[in-house]
Amino acid sequence: MLLTVILLGSCAGQAPASATPDVNAIMTDSVGTFVASFFQTQTAMVTPATPTPLNTPTFIPTSTPLLLPSAVASPTYVFLATSVYLSPTGTQYTATANPSTLASGCNNLSLVRTDLDPDSSNYAPEQRFTVSWKVANTGTCEWTQRYSVVYASGDKLTTGTVSPNNPIPVGKWTTLSLSMKAPQDTGTYTGYWRLSDGAGHAFGATLGVTIVVKKPANTAIPPTTYP
Repeated sequence: MLLTVILLGSCAGQAPASATPDVNAIMTDSVGTFVASFFQTQTAMVTPATPTPLNTPTFIPTSTPLLLPSAVASPTYVFLATSVYLSPTGTQYTATANPSTLASGCNNLSLVRTDLDPDSSNYAPEQRFTVSWKVANTGTCEWTQRYSVVYASGDKLTTGTVSPNNPIPVGKWTTLSLSMKAPQDTGTYTGYWRLSDGAGHAFGATLGVTIVVKKPANTAIPPTTYP
């Protein structure tokens, strides 16, 4: 193209009387026009890039809220306590019922202690012994000599009875003793007595006794020795 421009310029007719054109300026303009045309052509030939749409964000489905079970009512526990009083029997204390539930009218009795004479874990058949009950007047009436100890249940180790030697005021204590006899047969025996007001109304804690009857071991006779 540059050569064509030069040839056209050389073959042209005589120019009117004017200043001689600057070849370098012409070439510069021609080259600029060519370059501009070239870039325009290249630009037209290039396929414009199609913008790629961005992926539409996919929202994660909202999780279903965890449903907690309805609150269960806490169970209510009710504890029923029964009043228990400790009454000594021998050298150990044993639980007895609440003395207030054993009353008869204004009369009531609490067992303090039980003693045996002789105090032994085993008795020989038909051996005699004495049981003593230390008792307290926990009622609201005085005990008189009309009151007496009567058989209630169990093994009847005696047919006797006993009454207070003197009137026992409210809040005081006394000792009631009965003479008894062990049965002939071996074994364990338990009997119960109660204090009565003389009109057939037994009241207060039960007066009990337990013994064990065993035959004594045979005593070996040492052999006779001769000189």
